[in-house]
Amino acid sequence: MIYSHEVEHMCCVAKGPNHGPSPIPEEGKWVKVKEIKDISGLTHGIGWCAPQQGACKLTLNVKNGIIEEALIETIGCSGMTHSAAMASEILPGKTLLEALNTDLVCDAINTAMRELFLQIAYGRTQSAFSEGGLMIGAGLEDLGKGLISQTGTLYGTKVKGPRYLQLTEGYITKMFLDKNDEVCGYEFVHMGRLMDELKKGTPTADALKKVTGTYGRTKAEEGVVKSIDPRKE
Repeated sequence: MIYSHEVEHMCCVAKGPNHGPSPIPEEGKWVKVKEIKDISGLTHGIGWCAPQQGACKLTLNVKNGIIEEALIETIGCSGMTHSAAMASEILPGKTLLEALNTDLVCDAINTAMRELFLQIAYGRTQSAFSEGGLMIGAGLEDLGKGLISQTGTLYGTKVKGPRYLQLTEGYITKMFLDKNDEVCGYEFVHMGRLMDELKKGTPTADALKKVTGTYGRTKAEEGVVKSIDPRKE
């Protein structure tokens, strides 16, 4: 250690109180974190790339400073999906500090990792007050049936109005309109469940019928005047 001439010639003054770090909530306990291995928790966060072409939602389950589980969901940029594939291999098994200083290929995923580090390091996790935290596998509960991301894709123009394309329920096949041409309901196909049925060998028409549902007012007696295909009409 090299000290400046000024510091070398200073007299020593005793350091007073040293209470250590403030305790943070971690999985039902109050922990004074001094090392990475002291940190545990499950949390989620959002990241975005510099040109803001896409975003990433990252879910991490950390036990004793080690990332045991990672869920990476991306939207908006085709290249991000491949970066997410690499991140799913890179993240589990790393310490939080390693992950923070690892190139996760995509700016949005890197940013999400940074934001999650801040949440976890300050005890702002979803499992902060859950005794023992959450089991490995809890991250999958963020997904819908069939392990499909819950994605919303909506489009609208001033001249023609809104088009519902994808909602939490699934892929939108019809929009139902009332006498004012306002949306009053929709029909959807749950893509995750559809793929499950097809993998089981269910005939396509039967599988499609089985996983198709509706929401809102969808019948003439409920005030529906017409339906439209949001991708064609």
